[in-house]
Amino acid sequence: MKFIVSILLSSLLATSSGWLNNIDDAKKDAAKKHELILLNFSGSDWCGPCIRLRKEIFESAEFKTYANDNLVLVNADFPRLKKDQLTKEQVKRNEALADQYNPKGKFPFTLLLNEDGKVLKTYDGFPGISAEEFTNEIKAFSNGTK
Repeated sequence: MKFIVSILLSSLLATSSGWLNNIDDAKKDAAKKHELILLNFSGSDWCGPCIRLRKEIFESAEFKTYANDNLVLVNADFPRLKKDQLTKEQVKRNEALADQYNPKGKFPFTLLLNEDGKVLKTYDGFPGISAEEFTNEIKAFSNGTK
């Protein structure tokens, strides 16, 4: 029972934070809204640069404000701690995403995709720019596709 509750809570948190965990759902949503997809590969409980990226950029007011109305967000997480383990189905989805978009297993690795899943830009590691600069780079791509 605890396991089921844990899965439901993690699903609700992912949805409430705006981050999806299924690329197929993201593509459908992006096609419907004509928005770009931001796909992030993270190790949420072990990767220092991943945690920094989340805190300094993804949780920033600038990024959140823009992303809420202009992006479909997808997180492919690869946690290591037992308490943070994902369902088998989610692990399979994340591994399939990694095979397609992150075969070298880089963390963090962030990709900007069009609604069909074509890669427009990649960020290998922590971007080394401010949240405002990161958001402006994505805005430039969004403005070019609308």
